[in-house]
Amino acid sequence: MGNVKPIDVVISWVDGNDPTQKMKMQPYLNKLDFISEDLSGPTRFRSEGEIFYCVASVLRFAPFVRKIFIITDQQNPNLDDFIQTNFPANTIPLVIVDHTVLFKGYENYLPVFNSLSIETSIFRIPDLSERFVYFNDDFFLVRPIKETDWFIDNQAVGYGYWRNLPMDRLLWYLKPKKNGHKPFGFKDSMINAAKELGLKNSYFHIDHTPLAMNKSILEKYFIENPQKFIANISHKFRNETQFNPQALFYMLALKSGECVSEPKNKLLYLKPVNRENSYIGRKLRSFENNSDIIFCCIGSIDLAIKEDKEKLFSWLKSILNVKFNEFESIS
Repeated sequence: MGNVKPIDVVISWVDGNDPTQKMKMQPYLNKLDFISEDLSGPTRFRSEGEIFYCVASVLRFAPFVRKIFIITDQQNPNLDDFIQTNFPANTIPLVIVDHTVLFKGYENYLPVFNSLSIETSIFRIPDLSERFVYFNDDFFLVRPIKETDWFIDNQAVGYGYWRNLPMDRLLWYLKPKKNGHKPFGFKDSMINAAKELGLKNSYFHIDHTPLAMNKSILEKYFIENPQKFIANISHKFRNETQFNPQALFYMLALKSGECVSEPKNKLLYLKPVNRENSYIGRKLRSFENNSDIIFCCIGSIDLAIKEDKEKLFSWLKSILNVKFNEFESIS
């Protein structure tokens, strides 16, 4: 166990409500033939203050983390006062990583508004530890976790399962078109990752959960396949040719024996959009009744009705035992 390395957390974040960010994005949106919700719709960029809860959840429930890196595009979530208020003894440094750092040497592809392009470049973060965990800003820890929930020695724990590749490709072909194209979803980016690796029969399906990875595996793959790296970072907005780099990592690491799969579902997933009145209550009861749940993702909370937003943020505040100062405009 003496050679076990530290664990860092990486969070991708954008405040799409920022007028400067909107102005930066607009010329590129204007060049698109159409705006599709799955590739370039506004819900992909809106922020409701989830980053505060995301970071708080790591500080509260994963105190063994070495550093938290937050990837931004010339923005700052301004978390210092919040952390000082709620975690005055915190010793985990927060490091802001700008896209210009992530894309050093590839600045001609900036600006970029595409999580798949950004995620492909994560291994390039300066001083990133070999073992790291990737979060979207709408991922949260909701119970105390152990290092072994993410890594067993230096092997990443992959929460997911293998799916039938020919069947899911067939289902994609049968999907009806919207706005002249077939919707490109999370699962489709995983199928593309399997295709990149030449897999024919099955692919590893990950979920909207914190994703433990080894930097060296991604680094080695992209150094050996520079054209695939460039192809995946070269899209301003999501593109149906792109692959999911996290799914690619798990399929590589499982093949090489550097990852162990964990089929047990430890995730509470909510998407509080166009749901019946009982939806949130039912989901939160399932959390209370299942002590295995340690991760949470709340997707598209910006599209939820005000009452449901308030319920969910109130629940997170309670779970994480945090408060906000009056001047912080957080839900």
